[in-house]
Amino acid sequence: MSAPQRQKMSERLARMPGVRAVRRPATDESPELDLGYVRTGPPSSVPAVVIPGGPGLASVLPYRAFRRRAAKHGLDVLMVEHRGVGLSRADLAGADLPGSAMTIRSAVDDVAAVLDAEGVDRAVVYGSSYGSYLAQAFGAWHPDRVAGMVLDSTMTSAHDHVAVRAHARELLWDGGTAQTAPAARLLRGLVASGTVDRDEAGDVARIVYEFAGPETLHRLLAAKAQGRASRTWRWIARLGGREISDVMPFVMEFDLVARIAFRELNYAPEPDGGPFDPATAFRAVADRHEPFAGEPLDLPAHWAGFDWPLAVLSGERDLRTPRLLSESVVRTAPDGALVPLLGAGHSALDTHAQAATAAITAVREQAHHELGAEPDRLAALPRDGASRHMATILRAGLTVESLIPRRPRG
Repeated sequence: MSAPQRQKMSERLARMPGVRAVRRPATDESPELDLGYVRTGPPSSVPAVVIPGGPGLASVLPYRAFRRRAAKHGLDVLMVEHRGVGLSRADLAGADLPGSAMTIRSAVDDVAAVLDAEGVDRAVVYGSSYGSYLAQAFGAWHPDRVAGMVLDSTMTSAHDHVAVRAHARELLWDGGTAQTAPAARLLRGLVASGTVDRDEAGDVARIVYEFAGPETLHRLLAAKAQGRASRTWRWIARLGGREISDVMPFVMEFDLVARIAFRELNYAPEPDGGPFDPATAFRAVADRHEPFAGEPLDLPAHWAGFDWPLAVLSGERDLRTPRLLSESVVRTAPDGALVPLLGAGHSALDTHAQAATAAITAVREQAHHELGAEPDRLAALPRDGASRHMATILRAGLTVESLIPRRPRG
């Protein structure tokens, strides 16, 4: 997107209902900028601040449908355009923000500045994936501004990758459950035979398992072993790296905020040589950015002080932030409730939006423990997040390719 096109798009988005900006002052690390944000739904004294993942996901454009649904449920929603992304990408002169402006502390304080601009004392803070780290940091640094919290697919530290790779290996490489054992056996065989690259296969298997489940994954791997499903496989493999390789203006812009990912959150630790290592994809671009320097705070040390209503959403098939991370938060927080999401993967905000709005409502009404005790009720809600069609697309692709005759070898 050219600079004039970007400016035109920015002006169009700024005219959307509820879109506003707050001036953020210059600091030693950051120039002045106008931070974009949006507020929709019936006004209330305690809105919900919803923080998406990434880092790099925008708020204003990608989550229009989510905010419409939330408004229909009577929710007053605030979403802040993360500094370095979308409407908050540039300084007052129109230049991209420098890397020094990209810190977790600044991003968290931006949320507080938006609350100030809106005259809001306290809010229910909802964070998804990377956004869950910001939500917890907000609770640690601004505890008096938190009325309740929803952590969706929660991160807990810059060293989560150890648990993440162990969980994925147990399920999809070792076949540690009856549901995943057949697919794991096929996956190991395909890698051992040299039919597929191990790291690419891990990316493909993770995406298919999370969005479509172990049966569809087994179907894909069986087709691959028979020399079929090449188009579907290539399409899924390309999806795996897009969020870090492509800049989608006003949707996903990882390039500037990557400094947070690598310098503060350790997205590219040294791979241990095994399969399903989340470090592998990020290592390919890590040398363009500053190395890991340390986290800005110790989140687990603050959980005991999170004395507000807290719901922790955990997808049954989430491989990126597995259940044991959510359980560790709930064990420590005084009023925490684990909310299992049956048949779901990562980020309810993106894949199960009705569960996300139900969690916000439950926390506001202090009914989060009841919500966690009724997983079947949440599972029955329609899946209407932005990624709702992924499983259908995957299964349809496999069906089409199964009808294409194989070319004879030789």
